[in-house]
Amino acid sequence: MKRFTYLLILIVLTVVSCQPSSKTPDPVTPINNTDFYLGADLSYVNEMEDCGAQYKNQDGELEDPFLIFENAGTNLIRVRLWHNPTWTNYSNISDVKKTILRAKNSGMSVLLDFHFSDTWADPNSQLIPNEWSSLINDTEALGDVVYNYTYNILSELIAENLKPDIVQLGNEINAMILQDEILEWPINWERNSSLINKAISAVRDVSEDIEVMLHIAQPENGLWWFEQAFQNGIEDFDWIGLSYYPVWSSYGLETLEEPLSVLIQTYDKRLMIVETAYPFSLINQDSANNILGASSVIENYPPTQEGQLNYLNSLKNILKNVGAEGLVYWEPAWVSTSCSTQWGVGSHWENAALFDANYKANLALSFYNLDTD
Repeated sequence: MKRFTYLLILIVLTVVSCQPSSKTPDPVTPINNTDFYLGADLSYVNEMEDCGAQYKNQDGELEDPFLIFENAGTNLIRVRLWHNPTWTNYSNISDVKKTILRAKNSGMSVLLDFHFSDTWADPNSQLIPNEWSSLINDTEALGDVVYNYTYNILSELIAENLKPDIVQLGNEINAMILQDEILEWPINWERNSSLINKAISAVRDVSEDIEVMLHIAQPENGLWWFEQAFQNGIEDFDWIGLSYYPVWSSYGLETLEEPLSVLIQTYDKRLMIVETAYPFSLINQDSANNILGASSVIENYPPTQEGQLNYLNSLKNILKNVGAEGLVYWEPAWVSTSCSTQWGVGSHWENAALFDANYKANLALSFYNLDTD
C-alpha cells in the first residue's frame, strides 16, 4: 500500500506473529490458470493468528485462512519482505518463508514484494535499510549490495523449495529507491536506473523462471514513471504492478480503462493491480483508526458487503476488458485483535478486510471466482 505514508498521514500501521505448516510443499498448481491472477496479500496472517484471530469460511466454520482463499478461487498470494525490521518480528525472511510455505501447500502461486527497507516503503517513504545507509551516496557499491541481497534471498528460497513465481522489486517506487527520510525530487534517474537494473539482474541471474514486476502507486503515476523509466534504460521486466485506491487516484472506475490501456499498449508488459481494497463498513471496531473512511466511499458502491463485492467485480471486469492479467486485494485478513500497532490497539483495516467483526468471510470473498461478475 502504498499507501503507506497514507497510513502515517491517517495515523496508522501494525505489529503481531505466526503459525506455519510443517508440510513439505508440493509444486505450485495455480487454481484458475495464470491467464488471470486473483490474489490476496496475506502478509499479516501469521501475526493475526498469533494475536488470537480464528478465521471462518462463509459457512461460519473455522478453517485455515489459506484454505479459505484457495477454496474461494484465489490463485496468487502476495507477501512483503522487509530487510531487517527491528520494530517487529514479522515480514522478515523467517516470517516470509512461513507464508510462502503455506501458500504453496495450498497450491497457490507467490508474488514476493521486496520493500528494500527495514520498514514500510511507499510513495512518500523509500528509507534505505540501516545496514546499507553508509553507502547511500555510492551508487556502484550500493548497487552491488542490492544485487547480492536480492540474489541471496532468492537463492535461499529456491534451495528450500520456496521459489516465488513473481518478484516485485520495490514497493510503490514512485520516488527514487533507497533514500534517507527526506525524499529527493526530481528523481536522479542515473542512480535510480542503476540500482533497479542491478536488482533485475540478480533475479535474471538466479532463475530464468521468476518474473519481474515494478510497482507504482496509482495509474496516473504509472503513466509518467514508466515513460521516464524506459527513457533511462529500465526495460527488462515482465510486469507493471499498480496500486489502485479510488480515494487516492484521479481516475474513477468510469475512467480507469484509459490509463491501463495506455500502459499495456505502450510498453507491451503484463499489468496487474497488486493493491486495492474497499470498505464494507465505516464502523471502527477498535482504537486503531481506520485508513479507509467515509472519503473512500464512491458513488453507487455503499460501504456494505454488497458494495464491497460490487466494487471488486467492477474493477475485475475493467481489468479483463483492457487485457490486464491480475487483481490482488491488499490485506483482506488484517482483522481487529487485542494486539497493538504503532498507533493503536487493533487494526487500521478491519472495515476493509474480507472478514467481518466475528472473523467470518464476507460476501465479497466470492469475487475470487473468476466467472463471477
